[in-house]
Amino acid sequence: QVQLVESGGGLVQAGESVRLSCVASGNIFAINDMGWYRQAPGNERVLVGSISSGGATKYADSLKGRFTISRDNAKKMVYLQMNNLKPEDTGVYYCNAEIFTRTLFRTYWGQGTQVTVSS
Repeated sequence: QVQLVESGGGLVQAGESVRLSCVASGNIFAINDMGWYRQAPGNERVLVGSISSGGATKYADSLKGRFTISRDNAKKMVYLQMNNLKPEDTGVYYCNAEIFTRTLFRTYWGQGTQVTVSS
């Protein structure tokens, strides 16, 4: 069974930085794109950015320059470095990954990690 587990969230002050991590485990044959989404209170889940298996990244326009996504394919991990955080960055951050198992190809989601930015 495939699992994604995020870590690294918490309460921070505006202007500070946080690094989120997400690790994939289970019967994984290969991982295609990995990404991060966030969901602010009362809002829909929206894309933060994604990274291909080759390292190509895409970001939501509003977050370019402050957020950076990276991955370690050997460790099956994806990271989200968030700098100069603002109160509007508060929300639950989810990682996802397009994963091949021996019998299936689908997108998996983590359970989410809360990031709260106080002003």
